[in-house]
Amino acid sequence: MARTGNIVDNSIYLAALEGLELQKQRIEEQIKHVRGLLAGKPKSAGRPVGRPKVAVESPADATATAPKKKRKLSASAKKRIAEAQKKRWEAFRKKKEAE
Repeated sequence: MARTGNIVDNSIYLAALEGLELQKQRIEEQIKHVRGLLAGKPKSAGRPVGRPKVAVESPADATATAPKKKRKLSASAKKRIAEAQKKRWEAFRKKKEAE
């Protein structure tokens, strides 16, 4: 206990009590959220705790929409992109040196 002689500093106790009440409230919200997840429904009052629930596709839906194929760049397209990027960096460095 924080005592100054015989005088008890109530402000310290009030601040500690306030902090503990906030912690208790956060913990109760997290417990409520976890219970909701276990029941199948998120029950969050206020800000969400943890990751949001993600919709899961059924196997029938997965076969109906095949994933898109990854597009490939040709060698000439890669070269053009690289050259353009080098030009941008060169201009950036010249501007930086001029300052």
